[in-house]
Amino acid sequence: MISNNLKTIFSRMVTDRGNSIAELSNQSPVMLVFLRHFGCTFCREALAELSKKRASIENMGSNLVFVHMSDSGTANRYFTRYNLEGAEHVSDPDCEYYASFGLVKGNFRQLFGLSSWIKGFQKGIIEGQGLGQRLGDDFQMPGVFIVQGGRIREHYIHKLASDRPNYEKLAECCVI
Repeated sequence: MISNNLKTIFSRMVTDRGNSIAELSNQSPVMLVFLRHFGCTFCREALAELSKKRASIENMGSNLVFVHMSDSGTANRYFTRYNLEGAEHVSDPDCEYYASFGLVKGNFRQLFGLSSWIKGFQKGIIEGQGLGQRLGDDFQMPGVFIVQGGRIREHYIHKLASDRPNYEKLAECCVI
């Protein structure tokens, strides 16, 4: 379950540009995307999809902000690779914010079960997302939260590492 002390968490979550999630969410809705590690096929799939949908999400009034487990330099290389230059991001190598938002460590079925394995093979090998090195906690599950005015307005918590949320549908809750 999500921590009751959101105001403190949002104030402590500071992006690479020095903006807190509290400040940003008071200006416009924030689509806060908690990624798996950058070496994960499904993380790269999410980045590719969000790159394609970025304009649509931003046209609805939401700003994309990513939370990741790497240093800013590594993150910027991946964001550039997926045409997400300039996207704000929060580094959380200890997964403190992941836990605060109720994002758990995945079990074997969630990470390596048949469904995830099949989708991983499809996305990683056939569709070319590749298989990467470990760049964070292999077991950390992802999630997406729409934050507006310091409140979570909508969310999607992955049941499987291979799940893919409908990002545009999530952003619709706060169309400006």
